[in-house]
Amino acid sequence: MKKSALLYTLALFLGVKTTFAQNQAAATPQSKPIALTGATIHTAAGPVIENGVIVFDKGVITKVGPAGTAYDKTGTETIDVTGKHVFPGLIAPANQLGLVEIEAVRATVDQQEVGAINPHVRALIAYNTDSELIPTVRGNGVLITQVTPVGEIISGMSSIMNLDGWNWEDAVLKKDDGVHLNWVGYFKREFNFETFSSTTKKNDKKEEQIRELAQLFDDATAYAQIKNTNPINVKLEAMKGLFDGTKKLYISADYGKEIIEAVQFAKSKGVKSVVIIGGEESLLAADFLRDNNVPVIVSGTHRLPNSIDDDTDLPYKLPQLLAQKGVTVGLAYIGMHWRTRNLPFLAGTVAGHGMSKDDALKLVTINNAKILGIDKYVGSLEVGKQATLVVSQGDLLDMRSAKVEHAFIQGKKIDLDDKQKRLYKKYSEKYGTK
Repeated sequence: MKKSALLYTLALFLGVKTTFAQNQAAATPQSKPIALTGATIHTAAGPVIENGVIVFDKGVITKVGPAGTAYDKTGTETIDVTGKHVFPGLIAPANQLGLVEIEAVRATVDQQEVGAINPHVRALIAYNTDSELIPTVRGNGVLITQVTPVGEIISGMSSIMNLDGWNWEDAVLKKDDGVHLNWVGYFKREFNFETFSSTTKKNDKKEEQIRELAQLFDDATAYAQIKNTNPINVKLEAMKGLFDGTKKLYISADYGKEIIEAVQFAKSKGVKSVVIIGGEESLLAADFLRDNNVPVIVSGTHRLPNSIDDDTDLPYKLPQLLAQKGVTVGLAYIGMHWRTRNLPFLAGTVAGHGMSKDDALKLVTINNAKILGIDKYVGSLEVGKQATLVVSQGDLLDMRSAKVEHAFIQGKKIDLDDKQKRLYKKYSEKYGTK
């Protein structure tokens, strides 16, 4: 029984009057054109537009331009956002937002299936649109997530979701976009929760696991060539898209040698599109990645370097150094789903270590969109793309000035209330600190 149901039953049994907070309802579809005027527009596709105008209708951007851009003012809801900033909705790859609610309550954790190889597992159908974490993430400008299962070797298929909807069918932007592989490394990390420390040990089963993977991909290649499969093999069916380019193979790997080894393995098996996730030592393989057109989604920059010989600020500089090498780079907050709300500030840190603010914004908008294969729809503010955007009082990448005042997903106006804001208001009133 879920915790909330247990508490409710207990309250009824004890005769206690109780109230449970509820998330706000999903936003309603856009009913009339909306124009945002007077703001600085960060398009992530071209120059910043000072004192600009952006108009959208039926969920699609129809105009983007400087002040004076003509539009039908009589039939349009005009929102004056003078002095504020408009950004594309941020995109958070490779996280478990919507799959995990309270880590200590097993009934609210649905991120992993039993077994080491599960290409057929779909994160899509486990995605919880009622998660109380989702509104807290939207409040920092993150409006799209790639909900991703975790596991041992092949964890399953991710899907890309808008952070609004009554259910996963409403929220999905791109379903089953790729298969996630945790590359079999030379070493494995083990975390001890009693001592809160990790140790690194040699992986004695590496060769055996690589052979198992090779056999699986060989079987999947052969299966993909069969026109009418009866009966269907669900594991091999899930992998068919890897060989015709309709699905991506996302490979989690950190060490330079293992990154090269993983990409070479995937290419040798006929995989059309490969993405590296994590890539702590991806700079060591940068030339190889560029030459093989393999993008990297860098894990959170707020960490220590991988080696004691590295510069202390290497994680902050890594996206810029990779970009200078010609590698397509995106940015994610991998590991703790609730920290996804800090994604814009990771990009802000990168901007403080050599990368321009415009390029740092692209790491979490258009670059992530290109890597995930959704740049036709989102990732930048351009005519014809979906109106998924935010209005911030200040710089969205700067935690000191960022304050999201409006958010729209496919033109739908999002209620920016969340549990944390409600708690802040509640106790501010209690202690008179407002």
